Amino acid sequence: MDMNRREFLQLLAIASAGGFMLNNNESYAATDARRFYELPRHGNVSLLHITDSHAQLNPMYFREPEINLGVGATNGRPPHLVGNALLKHFGVKQGSPEAYAYTSLNFIEAARTYGKVGGFAHLATLVKQIRASRPGALLLDGGDTWQGSGQALWTKGQDMIDACLELGVDVMTMHFECMYGAQRIKEAEEGVLRGKMEVVAQNVKTNDFGDPVFKPYVIREINAIPVAIIGQAFPYSTIANPRYFVPDWSYGIQEENLQLIIDEARKKGAQVVVLLSHNGMDVDLKLASRVSGLDAILGGHTHDGIPTPIPVKNSGGTTLVTNAGSNGKFLGVLDFEVKAGKVASFKYKLLPVFANLLAADPSMTALMQKHRAPYESKLSEKLATTDGLLYRRGNFNGSFDQVLLDALMKEKDAPIAFSPGFRWGTSLLPGSAITMEDVLNQTAITYPMTTVTEMTGMQIKTVLEDVGDNLFNPDPYYQQGGDMVRVGGLEYTCEPNAGMGQRIQDMRLNGKLLDANKTYKVAGWAPVSEAARDKGGEPVWDLVARHLRAEKVVKVSAPNVPKLKGMAGNPGMI
Repeated sequence: MDMNRREFLQLLAIASAGGFMLNNNESYAATDARRFYELPRHGNVSLLHITDSHAQLNPMYFREPEINLGVGATNGRPPHLVGNALLKHFGVKQGSPEAYAYTSLNFIEAARTYGKVGGFAHLATLVKQIRASRPGALLLDGGDTWQGSGQALWTKGQDMIDACLELGVDVMTMHFECMYGAQRIKEAEEGVLRGKMEVVAQNVKTNDFGDPVFKPYVIREINAIPVAIIGQAFPYSTIANPRYFVPDWSYGIQEENLQLIIDEARKKGAQVVVLLSHNGMDVDLKLASRVSGLDAILGGHTHDGIPTPIPVKNSGGTTLVTNAGSNGKFLGVLDFEVKAGKVASFKYKLLPVFANLLAADPSMTALMQKHRAPYESKLSEKLATTDGLLYRRGNFNGSFDQVLLDALMKEKDAPIAFSPGFRWGTSLLPGSAITMEDVLNQTAITYPMTTVTEMTGMQIKTVLEDVGDNLFNPDPYYQQGGDMVRVGGLEYTCEPNAGMGQRIQDMRLNGKLLDANKTYKVAGWAPVSEAARDKGGEPVWDLVARHLRAEKVVKVSAPNVPKLKGMAGNPGMI
């Protein structure tokens, strides 16, 4: 059973956390809990950062990956560290609340000890507390905020737009926001967000004349210091997601244009220049080495909770690269001391948002209740119960993905199933009810159609090789998607360090090698083509809900993951 806030404070009263010993008196423990979030101001410019909230307004559980492999030059380097390797690298104490936030170690026990994380009402309290000591601080949103729940899907992101306005977000960039369609995001930008929240993206242009679709950057003054915030939307939106949502826009990294924008902002007087990015951390690390003039990259997309910035040297000096996790689970706080027109020093803290340590903000709570009310009964429907831990995040598969795969194979009578390697999706502890809301938290996208496709063994290998290259290409600029496609029914070996076309090996179905020329029935969902859109298909959440109602109790088994070759000792794997 989860602890309430009082019980959590009692626990903190006899535990150590964050490097200080806590008092053994509950009233003093409450003070110590506040101290957990006390962050002395440094310097004269402060930036607060959230990213990849994926429409999770309520506190939830989110298990960090146990597999996040780095290959080539990224092997053994952040963000490709998990478990104890991550704790050791960043100096985080084992068994601490921070260890629970940053890793999957002893997750069930830690989750029952420290409780749920995130929640916009709790995040709002923290933002107000941090801002109170930092006059003029800007709150930046790295995107993937309007998508990830049934409620957000049904309101076309309006619940999250209103929540971000209430939270006080100043500037945002985007990824899945665009999957509501070009008209929707432009409608919001030019309507409810106008004069309140800037939408920036230097790398989104029109196909015809290459005109900017959004402002490439804004300059805001913080304590009389001009600060430029440049936007970088997910550069592969029309590759990883359906192009038909934004048919007239082009994306890409656009490194040369970024350098021009940085130079322009500097010429206009910006003394601090940061990139609000949805590239993914590996891309940001490479980008930081190739452009000059950026003081920091506040990154997202890959959901990496990185406790301290990674300094990257380039021709102009050093750029700090950060990534602030996902699901409203963290708030990044970056303080700069600016002297003589340039950054002289910095301090950074990635604060976990523990719902048991932060009171819910009343205004945000009221707004959330207002948006939820029309959908409460549908979201709360109990479909089944899980007897084990359900989670998604990881390079190859998760137990909740396995539930989706099992449902697809059974309902479509297919021996093989594919499910997208999405990184978003909350976790459920053993014994929990699986509600319609939980299923939608894994599936709520604007292209949810289920499919059945006849594929040859060679075509199956080609699909797996293409997705594997998107994940393990040694050049980060060619990493264009999420995690590996989840596979049901089919067993295979993966050699991440192998070359393109050679990573996927020994594919077997029911113990027999796949025949390259034989045709197999493959179930899936989330197709990106216009032809699949026009063909239609049952939404995946309806299929999974039907399956769960019939199952009643989910017997959680180990997810179907490939045998890994050449990965022994890799610190990106537990």
